[in-house]
Amino acid sequence: LEIIRSAAARGFTTITLPAAYGGMGLGAIEECILMEEAAAASAIVGISLITIYQAQTMLQLYGGERVKAHFLPQFREGLISSYALTEPRHGSDIRTLDTKATRDGEDWVLNGRKAFITSASAAGLFVILAETDAGVTVFVTERDREGVYLETPDRSETIGLRNGPHMDARLSACRLPGEYLIGTEGKGVRQAVVVLDHSRVAAAAISLGIAQAAYTAAERWVMHRKAFDQHVFDFQGIQWKFADMRIAIEAARLLTYRAAWLLDQGQLPIEASSMAKVYASEVATKCALEGMQVCGLNGISVSAPFGRYLRDAKAYEVAGGSSEILRNTIAKEIRKAYNGGKRE
Repeated sequence: LEIIRSAAARGFTTITLPAAYGGMGLGAIEECILMEEAAAASAIVGISLITIYQAQTMLQLYGGERVKAHFLPQFREGLISSYALTEPRHGSDIRTLDTKATRDGEDWVLNGRKAFITSASAAGLFVILAETDAGVTVFVTERDREGVYLETPDRSETIGLRNGPHMDARLSACRLPGEYLIGTEGKGVRQAVVVLDHSRVAAAAISLGIAQAAYTAAERWVMHRKAFDQHVFDFQGIQWKFADMRIAIEAARLLTYRAAWLLDQGQLPIEASSMAKVYASEVATKCALEGMQVCGLNGISVSAPFGRYLRDAKAYEVAGGSSEILRNTIAKEIRKAYNGGKRE
């Protein structure tokens, strides 16, 4: 929590916000640079930042002026947010939800449960998807609003990306003012997908940071460690491993920053962001495993960083859109292009 507050004080939680809301007005490329460097030091910081940027993106793209003026400047002061899509019975499929929102005069009343919410233990603001008569709709609520109850389920702890328990939010007669509906009623799935396309690029940058950190730690070891009268790096089999890691990291970096560039051009890079997320997350896992292998006993020591890199990397093959779901997305874009639809 203190790290994020310190990051906020330096403007690192608001680099893409317009200056009018206390931000730097920068783009997706700069956001990726931040995410990559932060994750190279600690993927926990990266995933904490990404939930903040998800909420900001939703509010910037779809929020009304009063809501934006109220919430967005608070991020400069250290506001932490969470993105509550998942439910106990709904993971990747958010087309129908058990959380319901009903109209009561000018207000909305929400009832239901959101699950596995990243950063929930520290968040002061939640972006929530709920179903109205018109379909899935996006809302925003403060943590301390009456009717919002945070609970810690048994499955709250993960093997990696451990920035606190992934909590559930129970919504019981949670009353929200009408302006807390973000965007258009019934268009929540589309809005969520757009935001996820943005955050997948940032997620790829986080995985890239993990991969680079694993590579650097392994490189440092083999360049100094000697075996059979030569440095470990000088064995050809070891050199090939490092060559393969370098190739994979650079390929992941190109995919990631191409997707970020497309975002900065005003495009929605559905395929590019999915490709970057899939490849970068799998490269991070590969580099963590290879780093562990080339460092021998040191690699599997609990004092070495490779166990953490591996847990964080593997967690991001599932979190933020699993590799399987994103491969489905890529396949849909391939079909669309083949049938004459436009692909970025």
